Amino acid sequence: MQSKSKGVVQLEWVCPNCEGRNPGPVKTCASCGAPQPENVQFQRASDEKLITDDKVVAAAKAGADIHCVFCGTRNPATAETCSQCGGDLKEGKARQAGQVLQAAPTLPKVIACTNCGTENPGTAKTCSNCGAPIKVNVPAQKPVAAARSGATSAAQSKAKPFNWLIAGGIGAFVLACCAAIFFMFMAPSRSVQGTVESVYWKTSVPVQEVRAVNYSNERGNPPSDAYNVSCQTDSQEICEDKTIDKGNGYAEVVTECRTETEQYCSYTVDEWATIQTYDLDGSNLNPVYASPSVFSGQRLGSTSASYQVNFSTADGQMAYSPGSESEFRQFQPGSQWNLKLNVVGSIVGVER
Repeated sequence: MQSKSKGVVQLEWVCPNCEGRNPGPVKTCASCGAPQPENVQFQRASDEKLITDDKVVAAAKAGADIHCVFCGTRNPATAETCSQCGGDLKEGKARQAGQVLQAAPTLPKVIACTNCGTENPGTAKTCSNCGAPIKVNVPAQKPVAAARSGATSAAQSKAKPFNWLIAGGIGAFVLACCAAIFFMFMAPSRSVQGTVESVYWKTSVPVQEVRAVNYSNERGNPPSDAYNVSCQTDSQEICEDKTIDKGNGYAEVVTECRTETEQYCSYTVDEWATIQTYDLDGSNLNPVYASPSVFSGQRLGSTSASYQVNFSTADGQMAYSPGSESEFRQFQPGSQWNLKLNVVGSIVGVER
């Protein structure tokens, strides 16, 4: 797999104290002054742009920030001593890095300030009227995967409890829909008396023989008994952009490309194929099957049959299809039957 860097973008973080959004490199909240917590997750900004400043790019690619073990201050990856207390950063803890970040959620064009009600652009981080942080009420992004095997691992956040109430509601809705469909088409809603007016049957007997069947451009490997085989390989380059957290308030946008190959083959296989079907039909209760002659290299295929009973009712003519020959033989012309109908007027059951 080939990777190519497209550049870096600035991330942002949400202050857990006031819910204000801040640029990723900023170490304290611009709204309330609270320090950026060690475990806060960076996320992509909705208005992110590739950074062209060489110094900023170099700082972004330097690596994950380090938190001082003595005072917790966040320091650049290149620092050797803490900027706050002067402590040695060799024992410091590097921020989580190397995770592929999801795209930023789409923000509304206008957001009302929860403090004073003033409408602000969706990209605003603070209210233009009162200066309060703009709360956008969107879930924090979660990293979807580690980008490299050397990425720094972090403790897994506590899994969110499964919402059984929502799941139960969805399940109940699905069951209700299934029940409605069942009762509409399968469950009887009323009954009518019907008299057998006529019956009809049709039987089919296929004759088969082995024939050469040609296949063209079939994906994958040909069957083991194939002949006249001709295969070719089709290659396609698949590329996708990934935004990888650098652990310092920035992310690197990387294009990863891989080559996928697929084999396509043309070949011939000897298969049993139906060369002729012999049909018989009748309007009595004694279905019969044709008895065609078969020659060397031929065989009889699987026989099939269909049945239909036509009823005369007060609602007009109705047709019913028995499921077997033994059931079909019960419908003597002139016999009376109780027909069970569904809501759309189709027969779903019969009884004497």
